[in-house]
Amino acid sequence: MGRPPVLPVDKKLGLVVRVMSGELTAAEAAREAGVSEQSVSNWRRQFIEGGRNGLAGDGGRHTEEASRMAELAKENAMLKTTIGELYMELRKYGRSTAVRPPQRREGTRPGRLVN
Repeated sequence: MGRPPVLPVDKKLGLVVRVMSGELTAAEAAREAGVSEQSVSNWRRQFIEGGRNGLAGDGGRHTEEASRMAELAKENAMLKTTIGELYMELRKYGRSTAVRPPQRREGTRPGRLVN
């Protein structure tokens, strides 16, 4: 079966509520919307998960999103620490962190710059 049509959220919500109230079966809702029965079942599952997350107090935020954000924050802190350590190593050996302009060496062709 091809990709189901994109339906507005309000239409999906209406169908899910009607299925959950027993007014429609998932198959009837799928026929009405022109989508697969699996799509209607997925919407119902997402609706229930969203309600569960809202009641759990995470403000409707998906736990997957929250864990990804925590992982990125940890990675960011690690990268900042690594950059700081590398900077200190450069200073320890007296190397300038500024980029020097390329200089021409004797014996090189004109127009060719060598670092």
